[in-house]
Amino acid sequence: MTTTTHSVAATIEATRRAGTGALVGYLPVGFPDLATSVDAAVALVESGVDVLELGLPYSDPVMDGLVIQKATQTALEAGFRIRDVFTAVEAIRSRVDAPVLVMTYWNPVMQYGADRFADALMNAGGAGLITPDITPDSAADWLATSERTGLDRVFLAAPSSTDARIVTTVAASRGFVYAVSTMGITGARHDVDAAARTLVSRLRAAESENVCVGIGISTADQVAEVLAYADGAIVGSALVTALAEHGVSGLARTAAALAQGRSR
Repeated sequence: MTTTTHSVAATIEATRRAGTGALVGYLPVGFPDLATSVDAAVALVESGVDVLELGLPYSDPVMDGLVIQKATQTALEAGFRIRDVFTAVEAIRSRVDAPVLVMTYWNPVMQYGADRFADALMNAGGAGLITPDITPDSAADWLATSERTGLDRVFLAAPSSTDARIVTTVAASRGFVYAVSTMGITGARHDVDAAARTLVSRLRAAESENVCVGIGISTADQVAEVLAYADGAIVGSALVTALAEHGVSGLARTAAALAQGRSR
C-alpha cells in the first residue's frame, strides 16, 4: 500500500508524463451498501480511473445534484456512520494502488473532530480531503491539521471566484485545485460550460500546478475536451447513475468508456 504524502500530485504528474491526463471518479461511501461501495471503487480503478473521490454521505448536501443526493440518502438510511469511510478507504487501498480523497462537507469533520478525522484517514491510507463548503480563509483548523498530517487539501474555485480568492485558493490547495465548471449543483450536462476553460487559465496564471475540472462531465468526449486544457477530469453523477442502474459490472463498463477519453 502506497502512503506517499503527495500521492495525488504524484499520480497527476505520472499521467501528465504519459500524455493522458488524470481521470478522477466519484462515488459515495455506503451506496448501495458499504461492501458494494468498496467493490465499486475498486472497479473504478481497475477500469481506468486514476484518483478516487469518495463522498461522505451527509444529510444536507447543498452542492450535490439529485442523483448523488438520492444515493447518499440511501447510504444514510442503511445506517452509514462516519467511521465507515475509514473502513472503506482502508479496504480499497488494500486492493488497489490509487490515491483516495474523501469529499466531505465540513460539519461532519468538525463534529468528529478535525484532528481525530485526519488521523483516522491517514491511518487508513487516505490521501486527503476535498472540502466544497469551506474556503481557505475559514479553514484554519484544517490547514493546521493537514500540515501536521501531510494530507492533501483540495479547495474549490468557481467561475465567480475573485482574483484574490483564486490566489488564496491556489496557495492553500495541495493535490489539485477543483475547478467547478458551471455554477450550480452537480449533475451530468450535455455541454461542459466553456467558463471552465477560462477558470483554468486564471488558476494557471495564479501558478496552480494541478487543476482538475468537475461538475457536468459525463462522456468520453467531454473527458477528452477537459484534458486538452486541464490536468484532470472529475466524473461523479454519471458513475453513480451507472452503479444505481447496472451494478458494479455496469459501473466498470461506464468507467472504462470514460477512460477512453484520456487518449484522444
